Amino acid sequence: MACTLPALPYAFDALEPSIDKLTMEIHHDRHHKAYVDNVNKALDSLASLSAKPIEQLLREINSVPENVRTAVRNNGGGHANHSMFWEIMAKGAGGKPSGPLADDINKTFGDFTTFQGKIKEAALGRFGSGWAWLVLAGGSLKVISTANQDNPLMEGQAPILGLDVWEHAYYLKYQNKRADYVDAWWNVVHWSVVAQRYSEAKAGK
Repeated sequence: MACTLPALPYAFDALEPSIDKLTMEIHHDRHHKAYVDNVNKALDSLASLSAKPIEQLLREINSVPENVRTAVRNNGGGHANHSMFWEIMAKGAGGKPSGPLADDINKTFGDFTTFQGKIKEAALGRFGSGWAWLVLAGGSLKVISTANQDNPLMEGQAPILGLDVWEHAYYLKYQNKRADYVDAWWNVVHWSVVAQRYSEAKAGK
């Protein structure tokens, strides 16, 4: 099988009160599982593609056969996005980054608060479903937004941090108050993991 559903690195209720237990359970066990099942189904008869890491398929999305490209884009993207999303959150996390990542954020955006504002702007400005991202593009940090389950890898950018703004990520607790969800999410961002992603992206990994 091309993809497998990763286990959450914490309990379903670990991120409360920022993200509630039921949302995490449904988000991981139903939504993410569906992406995994659907991308595997699409690649079932394509051994040469199913043997590749999902990140490689997303980088090469325009080379994926047209008859399965949409399924890989939507479901493979959903799998990659969520696999990252679980990892960059943790119980008792939050705060601010440090080290080279913090230095680059301050250099690029002026300060951390301004950076948070850019992420919030991208998250709230995304009409419908999608993601807000911090990416490394051409060696520089940039805040972007993508629709649906598109991943920055599809545009040759390295995702450093991603915020899921699909309604299934927050609606049980926050209803239509996406802004409140975005504000609360900063309390669970696992900056040491984000910093590692930044370091690897800078190194070209």
